[in-house]
Parts: sequence; C-alpha cells; structure tokens
Amino acid sequence: MSVSFNHTIVYAKDKHRSAEFLARILGLPKPQPMWSFVTVALENGVALDFLEASGEIAPQHYAFLVSEEEFDQIFLRITAEHIPYWADPARSREQQINHNDGGRGMYFCDPDGHFLEAITRPYGSG
Repeated sequence: MSVSFNHTIVYAKDKHRSAEFLARILGLPKPQPMWSFVTVALENGVALDFLEASGEIAPQHYAFLVSEEEFDQIFLRITAEHIPYWADPARSREQQINHNDGGRGMYFCDPDGHFLEAITRPYGSG
C-alpha cells in the first residue's frame, strides 16, 4: 500500500499574510486561493492550506527539507527581514544555525507563532 502526505490546514489570524510570509521566506510560488483557504504548494503535490481562525491559535511545528542552495537563500531572506532564528528547538542558541547530521538547520517563527524549521539533511541521515 502506498500512503503519501497530501495537505494540512494551518490556522492563522490573517491567512493571506501568513501564506505570503511562508512562500516569500521559502522562495515558493505565490499562494493561491482555494475555497476558503490560501494554499502554499510544496513538492510532490503537498499543500499547506491557510485558514483564518477567530480564536487563539495553538502554535504548530512545520519542518521543510531544502537543498543547500535553498537554505542559503532562505537564510538571506530571514536575516534581511531581521527575523529571529535559532539553532535548536529550545531556542537557547539564538542567531545560530545547527549542523545536525552533516547538514544545516534553523528554526524561526511565522506571524502567528508557528515554529518553522529549514533543514538540509533529514534527521538521522548523518
């Protein structure tokens, strides 16, 4: 049996702002409206569907596997926008990147507090 991840809903105070933030930082195509969502398309047909929430948003964690070149570009956009980033999920190594599994990684937050991560090697692959 073949099972693939297809999409998830990401709650936001402003779905356009949050979807545009993610697409801009990761260097992805412009988000597209779909029904009541604003969708950010990733590889392999995976989508993040942003939906506005009226109440409190529970922050989630989303990790993105990127190439070394994409990481460089993401890092440049994060530093250009003065977005805080960390080398670790405990946020104890501020303004640092990690080198886990022989790659590079960093954590940063979106406008709604979702904890985003860019990594160049899957964990456990080193």
